[in-house]
Amino acid sequence: MTDQELARDLGFLEAYTIGLGTMIGAGIFVLPSIAAEQAGPASMVSFFLGGIISLLAALSLSELATGMPKAGGSYYYVNRALGPFFGSIVGLGMWAGLTFASAFYMIGFGQYLLPGLGDYIGLLAGWGDLGITVAALVMAAFLTGVNYYGVKETGALQNVIVLTLVGLIVAFLGLGFLSDPTIGEFNPQGWPSVAATIGTVYVTFIGFEVIATSAEEIKNPSRNLPLAMIAAVVTPTLMYVGVMYVSTGTLTPSALQDSQVPVADVAREAFGPFASAVPFVSVTPGALGSFGALLMIVGAVLATVSSANASILSAARVNFAMGRDRILTNWLNEVHSQFRTPYRAITGTGIITLLLIAVGVGIDTLAEVASFMYLVTYALVHVGVVVLRRADPDAYEPSFRIPSVLYPITPIVGGAACLVVLFQMSIRWEPLPLAYEGLFDLGVSLPVTPTLVGLIGTLIVVVGIVWYFVYAKERAPSQSLVGEAIAPSEAAASDGADRYRVVAPLSNPATERDLLRWAAASAHAHEDENAEIIAVNVIEVPQQTSLAQDVQFEEERVAQQQELLDTARDIAADLEVGLRTRAIVARSASDAILDVLDEENADQVVLGWTGSRSTREHILGSNIDPIVEHAPCETTLLKLASGRRDEPAGDSWDATASGDGTPEEIVVLAGTGPHAPVAAQRAAEYVQASPPGSTAVSLLNVQSAGEEGDDPEAEGTAIIEDILAGSALSADECVTDVVVTEDDVRDAILEAIEPYDTVCVGATRTGAVSQALFGSIPEAIGEQFDGRVVMARGAEEAPRSVRDAIVERLAD
Repeated sequence: MTDQELARDLGFLEAYTIGLGTMIGAGIFVLPSIAAEQAGPASMVSFFLGGIISLLAALSLSELATGMPKAGGSYYYVNRALGPFFGSIVGLGMWAGLTFASAFYMIGFGQYLLPGLGDYIGLLAGWGDLGITVAALVMAAFLTGVNYYGVKETGALQNVIVLTLVGLIVAFLGLGFLSDPTIGEFNPQGWPSVAATIGTVYVTFIGFEVIATSAEEIKNPSRNLPLAMIAAVVTPTLMYVGVMYVSTGTLTPSALQDSQVPVADVAREAFGPFASAVPFVSVTPGALGSFGALLMIVGAVLATVSSANASILSAARVNFAMGRDRILTNWLNEVHSQFRTPYRAITGTGIITLLLIAVGVGIDTLAEVASFMYLVTYALVHVGVVVLRRADPDAYEPSFRIPSVLYPITPIVGGAACLVVLFQMSIRWEPLPLAYEGLFDLGVSLPVTPTLVGLIGTLIVVVGIVWYFVYAKERAPSQSLVGEAIAPSEAAASDGADRYRVVAPLSNPATERDLLRWAAASAHAHEDENAEIIAVNVIEVPQQTSLAQDVQFEEERVAQQQELLDTARDIAADLEVGLRTRAIVARSASDAILDVLDEENADQVVLGWTGSRSTREHILGSNIDPIVEHAPCETTLLKLASGRRDEPAGDSWDATASGDGTPEEIVVLAGTGPHAPVAAQRAAEYVQASPPGSTAVSLLNVQSAGEEGDDPEAEGTAIIEDILAGSALSADECVTDVVVTEDDVRDAILEAIEPYDTVCVGATRTGAVSQALFGSIPEAIGEQFDGRVVMARGAEEAPRSVRDAIVERLAD
């Protein structure tokens, strides 16, 4: 049985944009008016302190996520460290928090769509609060549907939206600062209001948590995960503080508080004075201000949609993690048979979101409840770090640890800060009368009044507790480490060897045996290098489903994967070659295989090919193309015999076998391409693996007749000699042939190779030309020749993309 691996296909930038995409949303566009009403210009301090609290949580989460990279994020860590009692509270709290946040984003969407765009599109004007609610409901239903159907493009769209928003906000801040905003009274409501406002705005910081929920899928998590989290907190914190400074310095307090589209109104005011600086065209201040406001409205609409979409996705993942631990029923986590998405969890989250919008919970309450639940979560996360550090269980091996100078200060201060803000959110400093003198002749009152947010948040916590005792306690195994935190424990190691490794991605049981036979032939030729084959199978999973979730609920595909790899082991035993198997679940099969090539330091990858090309999006296949282009090792593409020729059916390809399965007539196309010697080397390996005398090899060069005075025969002979010199073939064990033609060279080659059963041809192209991967002649041979075709190319250092280079730099 091969253990399932989840492919690490998220780099720093992907992880960073996942977090940023959730954080730069409704918060920065909707909250300025709410925050200004509560704390005036000093609300920028609330944003800053919210960022500091998040930074502390990010450090604790980074250690936990690299120590236990499992889907579920904070829920999983708290459940593992403190047990299912706290796991139930945090799991339901996170799910509720994301649902409230989704409703908050959707109301923000409605505000910017109708009152905002209503200034520009008459049809959208004058709909009032009812129109905002309807718009929010429609978009929430649409996003639920998008995630239900698993539209793959949402991931790419999210990245585009994030980049657009960052551009818009940077432009807003740049022009806003240049417009010389003037701050009036800085703190009109007092510091207690500033502290309470932290709770209101904290919803804007819950995005980085999404990065932790994807910890299993992040490459080099010890560097990329904490880096992405910290960057995803610092970037919006600075932006929020800047936006509040510009907003409170541009509009009057009353104008800002009354605005439903605060950032757009600020832009309208701040951009106007720059009309004279617009080159080439004459623009009035009013028109430029109006244009700036429109840009912000469009940005806000995109932002709110992006944030809500990310929240719905994350909520489904938390549900899955709870189901995996039996705290929640697995019924909710079933994966759709056609769309392969957790459709019940997505539908449930969507329905609750719609209800919250329809009921008319205020936008500020939605934001504060979401903040409340995440502050509860992060307070327990800080406790979890301390418990795990002290208990030190075997499975806890964080590749990132909070630096010793910051431990245990970070979790202690972080946890305490969360509790202080929670307390501040839960009460008003006003006495609450409990009985009246007229009734009991008593004057009893509480010194403080509970807030609606505090009551709702407490109710959700109580529901979590009740759920634990009614449902989870009997089902979820108690695994709290709190007791063990008073005493310690230990861990293990691994091995490594210098081997020749051939990676064979397998997917089709019908061709598995043949592919392994040819991979084994190469491996046998390197037996002195401890050669082995790595058989890989990848299950592809859509964006909307967590990788672990797919493993649990796609039993049929997982069983097929195991069967395929079990068969590979049997075949390897027959072929007397060492073989390891890797079962991977990934979003992209090609990316996962490229990662395997890197991790295994592979010498060669052997791919199967059907022999058909496409002139559209992909040339040889959607998975083959990227592997051939980016493989850091030699690549061998094998097309089995087709048409009138039958592929020999035998298993053995070793020196003691009969002739079954052995190529009898191999022809190597000797050309001037840079990879022709690699093709010759492949032929040499196949001959070496065949019974003595059973396989003949010819080197064929086809020359155009050329001009008078040319000597194509001599030219062809020289080319063949060069190739022999660069391979393990010797001149006396092969036949050489130079064909001179006055016709088309490609046609002549196809005619000349007809008598052979196997053709080995090297790639004729280098560089990133999109029309062919191996070259037009090799690919035409692969497509048209009905015998076996082996296309080979050597390791090619592909130029690093700008994106990869930036990621690598940031990760250093």
